Amino acid sequence: MTGFTLGKLIIEGKTKKVFEVLEDSSLCLLQSKDRITAGDGVKAHDLEGKAAISTATTAKVFELLNQAGIKTAFVKVTGETSFVSKKCEMVPIEWVTRRLATGSFLKRHPGVPEGYRFNPPLQETFFKDDANHDPQWSEEQIISASFKLNGVLIDKDKYDIMNRTTLVVFEVLEKAWSTRDCALIDMKIEFGVDTNGEIMVSDIIDSDSWRLWPSGDKRLMKDKQVYRNLTSVTKADLDIVKRNFKWVADQLEYLVPPPSSLVVILMGSPNDEEHCKKIATYAQNLGLRTCLRVCSAHKSTEETLRILAEYEGSGEKVVLIAVAGRSNGLGPVLSGNTPLPVINCPPVKPENVSQDVWSSLNVPSGLGCTTVLYPESAALAAAQIHALNDHLVWSRLRVKQLTNFITLKNADAKMRNLTV
Repeated sequence: MTGFTLGKLIIEGKTKKVFEVLEDSSLCLLQSKDRITAGDGVKAHDLEGKAAISTATTAKVFELLNQAGIKTAFVKVTGETSFVSKKCEMVPIEWVTRRLATGSFLKRHPGVPEGYRFNPPLQETFFKDDANHDPQWSEEQIISASFKLNGVLIDKDKYDIMNRTTLVVFEVLEKAWSTRDCALIDMKIEFGVDTNGEIMVSDIIDSDSWRLWPSGDKRLMKDKQVYRNLTSVTKADLDIVKRNFKWVADQLEYLVPPPSSLVVILMGSPNDEEHCKKIATYAQNLGLRTCLRVCSAHKSTEETLRILAEYEGSGEKVVLIAVAGRSNGLGPVLSGNTPLPVINCPPVKPENVSQDVWSSLNVPSGLGCTTVLYPESAALAAAQIHALNDHLVWSRLRVKQLTNFITLKNADAKMRNLTV
């Protein structure tokens, strides 16, 4: 462990220990064990190397969620088998999301065929109680329990926020795993409330947390279900389970690539630089790379087409945004000479809004450039195009929708509680 001193043991579970961090009372350290369990701990075995694999898996999963913009308790890896997290009081609920019907769902719902697809994904909640085998709880039971954690009451609003966040976490990871031709079948997560009263995804997310079927084939499963299915457990069996877990950790290395989707913002005049910089800032916040260029379709048509050819031949994934006021020739000329997506975002002025917008809208037949008025709208439109092939950009957009939902939820709760 680097840079942190362990305090007392806070809690010990079947597969991990949680310690205080003396340097910062708002943090804790999670230490994984070389231990695998199933059936509420009835089946358990030592599995050398599992702790390191679990830590590597959790770190990559939380790195992906953090990059997407989801609030998590994860802070940093501190050793091969440990990481530092924000200290949270945990909501005693497992939040489960299912894309396909399998496992315990089939036992509880006889008659549903295995592989039944849930669109949208099905969400279930289970109260953490090993003695009673984690019974399924309804929304009403969770709200009625009136859990209060670090001063935060888990009411209807907090339930809705966690429920929506659970869905987005699943969708982000499902989209990421699909890039490795691997189907995320179902998964569970937990939430905690940190010392500032913020609700966030907490604990560990590793191969104990989900079902993964490469190529969507159950026979190729790489998750803990392989261990659950064993009627007797040999060293050879445990070696297979360990190799599966290592495969998962290795695949995760590919799920957080550097930004690759490019937005080229072409301005007809350097006078439009500020407008273009606003577009670039919004685009970068959505995980897009940006490049600003100056060219005029009217005054330097040949140079405009040369710049266009530069990006057509780059081999990169590119969306073009044309920023030109007055008579917008830039967007239509670009659109007429490339299959790349073109978005017009004219820097309109109050005195001639209708004329400037009309020149971007009333384009000749055969052209497909679209027009938006605001820098944020241009960035969002470009991101939605890139999201078709970039799971990180897709995730940023999905989390942006989640953030809007949470912001409105919190604002509504605050307004309801005002005394008029």
